[in-house]
Amino acid sequence: MEYITLGKSGLKISRLGFGGIPIQRVDADTTKELVQAMVEKGINYIDTARGYTVSESFLGEALEGVRDKFVLATKSMSRTKDGVKADIETSLKNLRTDYIDLYQIHNPSKAEFEQVLAEGGALEGLLEAKEEGKIGHIGFTTHSLELFEEALELPWVETIMFPYNIVENQGVDLIAKCREKNIGFIVMKPLAGGAIEDGNLALRFICSNPDVSVVIPGMASVEEVEQNLRASENEAPLSDEELAKMEEVRKSLGNNFCRRCNYCAPCTVGINISGVFLMQGYLDRYGLEDWARTRYDGFAVKASACIECGVCETRCPYELPIRQMLKEAASRFGK
Repeated sequence: MEYITLGKSGLKISRLGFGGIPIQRVDADTTKELVQAMVEKGINYIDTARGYTVSESFLGEALEGVRDKFVLATKSMSRTKDGVKADIETSLKNLRTDYIDLYQIHNPSKAEFEQVLAEGGALEGLLEAKEEGKIGHIGFTTHSLELFEEALELPWVETIMFPYNIVENQGVDLIAKCREKNIGFIVMKPLAGGAIEDGNLALRFICSNPDVSVVIPGMASVEEVEQNLRASENEAPLSDEELAKMEEVRKSLGNNFCRRCNYCAPCTVGINISGVFLMQGYLDRYGLEDWARTRYDGFAVKASACIECGVCETRCPYELPIRQMLKEAASRFGK
């Protein structure tokens, strides 16, 4: 196993980490098997979130007796000081630990990020928790290029998590800046939400980029752990055959795949367009139907509200048929 230093956090972690989203579709016993497999294979980085329902609690139970072998990262969607401090206490309880190595602000909108930074915002709570020794380091996750760029200039940001994969490379220049600024870069959505079927190819692409600190594919079985480990440990240069396969993937997904760059926003009627497509991905490809529907139900404006003005399509750099895609999403979610 290759170990790296996660930017200025100084944390020593495996280049392959564990993404905790799929824990929601397995049971506590399977989670214990996964954690034991990671101990045996030397994978020492685990990422989860308050929003991943049972993920924290199942992992906490599985980590009994082996907590010291892992670097734990979790996230909060609370934007206020009191909210994030309450979430930290819940995370500590769920994960059965007295400290969390990395606590991350979880995917805020532009307005929410301003709230995080304002007086009484989540950042105050995170800094207090850090002083109290309850968390070790502070990170930031986003799907927005604008917020990614903004976060690069904030001195308290020690890690940034952003989508990066064969078809989503819109952040590649900013990823390089992470390395320049000694900010740990964590890859989310390495398989593009399950749209990329060849996991070996997907991880080979990501691990070929030296600017990447750690990749955290979701894993729901010991077999997946072993497969991903083999792919991440393969240090051979990408072959012409692999490069050709990657181009095929781009061509097959490029005309109908939302990269969540958010250039389409704002929607005339307030639909969170990229958020809708993200939840549809979880619904259709991740096997997380209940969770995806619950998150979708939380959107103030549903896909069915589209008035087909087409303004979003004029802004999309990938020329996606957004109006048709929203119709399909509304049909899948039933609203």
